[in-house]
Amino acid sequence: MTTVETLRSQLLHLATNLRWTWHLPTRHLLEELAGDLWEATGRNPVEVIRSLPDERLTELAADDGFSSRITALTEDLDTALTAHNWYAEHGTPMSGPVAYFSAEFALADNLKTYSGGLGVLAGDHLRSASDLGLPMVAVGLAYHQGYFRQTIDADGRQQHHLATNHFEHQPATAVTGDDGHRVTVEVPMGDGIVTVQAWRIDVGRVPLYLLDTEVATNEPHHRAITDQLYGGDEELRLRQELVLGVGGTRLLDALGVEPAVFHLNEGHAALAGLARLGVHRGGDGSLDHAREAVRRELVFTTHTPVPAGHDTFGWDLARYHLEPFTDSLGVSFEGAWDLATRDDGDRWNQTVLALRLAGRTNGVAKLHGAVSRAMFADLWHDRPEHEVPIDHITNGVHPTSWVGPDVAELLDAHAPAWRNDRDLGDLEAVRDLDPASLWAAHERARARLIEEARARLDWQAQREGIAPDGRGLDPDVLTIGFARRFATYKRGTLMATDVDRLARIVADADRPVQILIAGKAHPADQGGQQLIADLVGLSRDPRLAGRLAMIEGYDLKLGGLLTAGCDVWLNTPLRPMEASGTSGMKAAMNGCLNLSILDGWWDEAVADLAPLADTGFGWVIGDDRVLDDRAEQDGRDADSLYRVLADQVVPLFHDRGADGVPHGWVSMMLDSIRVLSPRFSSHRMVVDYAQRYASGAGHG
Repeated sequence: MTTVETLRSQLLHLATNLRWTWHLPTRHLLEELAGDLWEATGRNPVEVIRSLPDERLTELAADDGFSSRITALTEDLDTALTAHNWYAEHGTPMSGPVAYFSAEFALADNLKTYSGGLGVLAGDHLRSASDLGLPMVAVGLAYHQGYFRQTIDADGRQQHHLATNHFEHQPATAVTGDDGHRVTVEVPMGDGIVTVQAWRIDVGRVPLYLLDTEVATNEPHHRAITDQLYGGDEELRLRQELVLGVGGTRLLDALGVEPAVFHLNEGHAALAGLARLGVHRGGDGSLDHAREAVRRELVFTTHTPVPAGHDTFGWDLARYHLEPFTDSLGVSFEGAWDLATRDDGDRWNQTVLALRLAGRTNGVAKLHGAVSRAMFADLWHDRPEHEVPIDHITNGVHPTSWVGPDVAELLDAHAPAWRNDRDLGDLEAVRDLDPASLWAAHERARARLIEEARARLDWQAQREGIAPDGRGLDPDVLTIGFARRFATYKRGTLMATDVDRLARIVADADRPVQILIAGKAHPADQGGQQLIADLVGLSRDPRLAGRLAMIEGYDLKLGGLLTAGCDVWLNTPLRPMEASGTSGMKAAMNGCLNLSILDGWWDEAVADLAPLADTGFGWVIGDDRVLDDRAEQDGRDADSLYRVLADQVVPLFHDRGADGVPHGWVSMMLDSIRVLSPRFSSHRMVVDYAQRYASGAGHG
């Protein structure tokens, strides 16, 4: 019989490797084990296991069936971490791993180390690197207050609540040396030396190191550097980016990790490139020679055309905090300033620094690559814009994490290649799926979504003492999803341009439609928060008869339910401001049909893949014209949205066969899964990076 100690050890072994977040049998076992504790602990299996009384573990240890499941899952995890893989067969040998730096990682809801799409992309990058066997270590920051937890008050205003990370209670271990003491490194700043320690989180095969300044010997304001994601002012942001870029490279060195490639996921980590410049210069070597060495190892991915997404700092602040570091490299601050500034030279720009030091730079979709070349063409005076050395690798999403269980079960039975890490999912077999079976699977996913939406809306109504709740939502109604970070360029209220017209579409008694909306706005983004308030107000408009709901508390769980359970995924950014947009990819993998502006990944999907579809995989709002008059642009796009909904989307959904199945709709669902899933998988994305960049960053 399994002992209590052995059982607890096996459970912790499963819980402390985040493979459980995408391995459904393991997650199901942990959820069953937890019962009510699962939600009470924020879906944290480590906290659950440590909270279980010995009596409960004794009972489980005596259950031969449960013990056998745990043993099988433990063996499965160990096999997955060592099994032969795509990289072993097809990868380019490297002298060391890829070091992947990012300011945020979305790994599990119990780890509040992400705010939105950048973090979700980074998490999927790690998951696919693990599945494919790409040698990788990752570096981020250990935010003790994380990103905020969102509620919406009775007036429709977003409220911000601390979302604390107690890393000692998470699937994380303190990074220690052979002597058992914490490994620490030092990062110089204008007001002293900051000591940095780290936590390790295992994401399948990939170790993630989260840097932590909550060290007793640090000054209080230095201990607070890693308190909050995207919190504070410019000075705190610069301090955090020093810890990420400089502390990250020094930690890897202290651990004896010698990366072959340094991959910077956005400009937050650009100072890692500067740190590597100092390493290659060796104190007295040629700066030009050192820059060439850095270019051979540095890859930079830029993610946004929005100016606010590129961190900049003024001369005084930059010099105060960066000069101690540049001095330690043997590089003058003025020389570093020249690397990090444009011709006007008035702001230190982290993106510019990364562009000047990286040998390979890419945007995250074909259109975004072109937009980025135009944005930064002034850095290459000697080249025409089309020759600016910024390429593109289109983002992708991790299939096993984002395909809901109902569709996944069908795919496992009829097109098992969707999980396969070698051929990256040849899904032609999807054509043979039984339409009625796919529709039934999708209806189960929609019902699960509506159940969760009702529960969250009911809780909000009870807490705030307000009338609106989730009872008006219907699991059998055409459901449109709109969920993302609320920034003004994403135009969350475009659907409300003409409320009467919208109401005629969604409140039709014979062909009703419901719209589910979720998302957060940054606490400092008043414009984004106003969009949320406007949508809450819209949800209470009697003309819409309860057909629109703003759901609070957007997180990974809700995101997964929405992308699996919605029928249509709505996206209305102002072209070309959406660099990629990965939520629509997740929806597409589930057979949810996209309805979107031609921007980011959707522009590429329509242009390149529409001829491969038997029927189609979604609809386009407007066209590719960008008007100078914003009001005219909004009006045209809103008119197109209403026309497509009324004339194409709603009629097709309600066109049912004798078996009750909307065969035309399901045909598009099959195209969505078959055509879009392989192209927009993070497996494909990681293979692109590995094949094009992993042999060395090259020359730009």
